[in-house]
Amino acid sequence: MSETGADLRSYQFRREREAVWQEFEALVTRFEARGIRALNSQELARLPVLYRAVLSSLSVARSTSLDRNVLAYLEDLASRGYFSVYSPRRPLWAALLQFLTSGFRDAVHAARWHIALAALLLVLGSLAGFAVTAQSRDLFYTLVPESLADGRGPTSTADELHDVLVSGPEFESGELSIFASFLFTHNTRVGFIALALGLALGVPTALLVFQNGLMLGAFVAIYTSRGLFIDLAGWLLIHGVTELTAIVICGGAGLYIGHRVVFPRRRSRLAEVMRAGCVAARIAIGAVILFVIAGLLEGFGRQTIIDTGDRLIVAAVTALCLATYFGWPRKKTA
Repeated sequence: MSETGADLRSYQFRREREAVWQEFEALVTRFEARGIRALNSQELARLPVLYRAVLSSLSVARSTSLDRNVLAYLEDLASRGYFSVYSPRRPLWAALLQFLTSGFRDAVHAARWHIALAALLLVLGSLAGFAVTAQSRDLFYTLVPESLADGRGPTSTADELHDVLVSGPEFESGELSIFASFLFTHNTRVGFIALALGLALGVPTALLVFQNGLMLGAFVAIYTSRGLFIDLAGWLLIHGVTELTAIVICGGAGLYIGHRVVFPRRRSRLAEVMRAGCVAARIAIGAVILFVIAGLLEGFGRQTIIDTGDRLIVAAVTALCLATYFGWPRKKTA
């Protein structure tokens, strides 16, 4: 008697809801076959409504231990429906194009004042590092870790320093690939640390950007004292234009997060941090692209282009491209 009652409940359950399931299955099948363009606006609006109805039926079927075939059918339909309802509405290439044309630039624009502050900190750090090292060269190793100095320092002769700037041809193609990969990993780590430290009220981010400026200024002071400023500029800027831009915007994103933590606006502090995190995430994705370009320029371009004039031309073209990209008028969106 109990089995008959269960069969009746299962039959009644299916009879009352089967039309909704079939309608939803038909929409999902068309969506899977031809994508979002297979559905009109009314069907797209109905899709999530039917999806919720299927989930409700699945919940009831599980709680009342209905027919296993019904339960398996609903589980499969719900899984298919999830990808139809929540899958991206655009192909990957279209989403990437939209990110490159507006998403990344809009995020940078949202944090533009914080990025400007990060750039100022980098410049001030460079000037301070240059002044300190020029006044007392012994302080060079205080500002620059020995691992990064790589044998370059106040005791290096002009010829030794110059040899470092033109040592590219000794790299083989395989070594260049490894070198470029290492540089990309290192630079990306520095940028992301600067971004992540923004949660600590932005103070560590500011210190990290300033510290990188100190090291840069110390190197410039040593090479300038040997009459190699132009050679160093070509060696550094061929990749540094892109690399320093990426580091600065990551630092600006960290300061942007720290600002929202300390001074939330109309929303709650948590809501402001979440919103700032979304902006910072877009900046981080764009920065990865810049770090890839910088790694290629540093690992391949700088090692194969030895002439200082050619290096400065590449740096100027890179700077012009970045200025055009970030300075291009943005479309106003509602």
